[in-house]
Amino acid sequence: MELNILNKTNNELEVELRGETHTLLNLLKDLLIKDERVETAFYDMKYVSISEPVLYIKTDGTDPILVLKETAEIIVSQCDEFIDVFSKAANA
Repeated sequence: MELNILNKTNNELEVELRGETHTLLNLLKDLLIKDERVETAFYDMKYVSISEPVLYIKTDGTDPILVLKETAEIIVSQCDEFIDVFSKAANA
């Protein structure tokens, strides 16, 4: 994955996520819109097979980079929890 910040203000962030698909972008978007600090979160893939997805976040004034980092930490935590539960079930 390659991440390029296309635009950043105090409450908005536009990020290109090269090499990613709907899988990660949908997960990010869904978690972001559940965050009370986020006013808008969506992504766009103009041409699925040839363009890179761009994630857009608008917050209530909270630093959008902080919000995105915290959202990524939630995803990592959920994956760690899944690995733990799966490992226990597989070894049972």
